[in-house]
Amino acid sequence: MLKDMNILLADEAATEKLGQTFAAVCPPRCLIFLYGDLGTGKTTFSRGFLRGLGYAGRVKSPTYTLLEPYEIQTKNERAVRHVYHLDLYRLADPEELAYLGVEDCFADEAISLVEWPQQGEGMLPPADVNILLQYQDAGRWLQIQAGTDKGRRIMQSLQAPDLQL
Repeated sequence: MLKDMNILLADEAATEKLGQTFAAVCPPRCLIFLYGDLGTGKTTFSRGFLRGLGYAGRVKSPTYTLLEPYEIQTKNERAVRHVYHLDLYRLADPEELAYLGVEDCFADEAISLVEWPQQGEGMLPPADVNILLQYQDAGRWLQIQAGTDKGRRIMQSLQAPDLQL
């Protein structure tokens, strides 16, 4: 059984690159929770993830909108990928998620990146992957934990010898 993965990220560019790498091994339907204090790189990871899927537009933090939807024409496929980027930092009550219609984020073949998922506890399904970012000197310490079999398969893909983290 796979243990947690721990990765030291030297800077913002390394965090974004890991997001790109993660996107390359992520299946079309996946739920990723991002934990960490303010400024630890959750949105930076998400920006890298979206770039890894081929999104070229501006990636903004959904701190005030709570939800930013993306439709991305994939590089190698003729399909459109749906990605939902949620930031629940300002959520006062988990039941507010019902008003946002977040159940749609988890119902179709979409990838959802959820920052501050603890704010929506009880209203969110279990994550396939949990990512924790912490300050480590000038860089960041990132821990990846699988929450489902799908998450374990993602972690196995990240450990492939030809994949550069």
